[in-house]
Amino acid sequence: MPALCQGKLILYGTSACHLCELAEQLLQAAIVGGYPVVFEKVDISESDDLFERFGVKIPVVRRASGAELCWPFGQVELECFLRGE
Repeated sequence: MPALCQGKLILYGTSACHLCELAEQLLQAAIVGGYPVVFEKVDISESDDLFERFGVKIPVVRRASGAELCWPFGQVELECFLRGE
């Protein structure tokens, strides 16, 4: 099983974002591939602060440590991020 950063991930996005759907699919593929990923989706449109912070960067995957992976990314980049590389 691949090594993984500790803690729950957050996937920042919006419900009307097709790129956010792609990012969620990549996370799901990582889970199927053996990464013990737990993530929560957060809709930035529900918070002015989050919308201001992430509005032009979504989707964004954030680790508990605060490290962020902003779009664009693919499966390889996501898996490197999940391993803490």
